[in-house]
Amino acid sequence: MKPLLEAIDISHAFDYPLFQNISISLAPRERIAIVGVSGSGKSTLLHILATLLKPQNGVVKLFGEEIYQKNQKRLLQLRREKIGIVFQSHYLFKGFSAFENIEVASLLTKQPIDEELIDRFGIAHVMQKRVTELSGGEQQRVSIARVLTKKPRIIFADEPTGNLDKKTAREVMNVVFSYVQEHDAALFLVTHDMQLANSCDVVYRLENESLHKLSQEA
Repeated sequence: MKPLLEAIDISHAFDYPLFQNISISLAPRERIAIVGVSGSGKSTLLHILATLLKPQNGVVKLFGEEIYQKNQKRLLQLRREKIGIVFQSHYLFKGFSAFENIEVASLLTKQPIDEELIDRFGIAHVMQKRVTELSGGEQQRVSIARVLTKKPRIIFADEPTGNLDKKTAREVMNVVFSYVQEHDAALFLVTHDMQLANSCDVVYRLENESLHKLSQEA
C-alpha cells in the first residue's frame, strides 16, 4: 500500500537545532508513536507533518502531494478534509455547547454526526453544556470526537490523553485505534505515556536531533 505520509530528510531549528535529516512514513492502518523529553522537538515535528509549519529543509508528502509546494488554500483544504489534529490545548469554541463544537466539524465536512461515537467517548450527557462548564477531561474528549467526526485519513495527536485518568485514556484511545482500523486511516501520536506508546505499531524516540526506533518493550 502506498504511504499516506512521507517525510524525507526533514531538518528544523529555532535558536538551536531540533532535528536533522529525519525521514519517516505512515501507511494506512499504521499507528506511530513519538516519545522523548520535553523540548526535544516532538510537537514541532508533528506540526511540520500536519501542514502547520514549513521545515527549513526536506520534503513532506501527504497522499502523494508535496504539501509545502502548495498554496495556503490547498493546505487548508487538506486540514479540513483529510487530516485531523488533536492539540494539547483543545481549541474548542468556548461560547458554543459541546454538541455545537462537534456540529461545526460535521457542517464543514458534510459528514454526519456519529451518535455512537459520542456514546463511546462517554460524553453524551454533556452535549448541551457550554465548553466553559466542562472539565478538562470532558473538553479533551469533545475535541477528539470533533476530529473523528471529520472522518480524517490521518490523525495527528499531541498528548491526546494528558487531561484524562488512565482508565478513561485507555477507553478513548481504544476508540481512536478502532477508527484507524475501520477507516484505513493512520495515527501519528506524540506522547510521554510509554504504555500508550507501546500500544502503537511503531515507537520512535526523538533525541540528539534524530529519531531512534524502539522495541515495544522499551
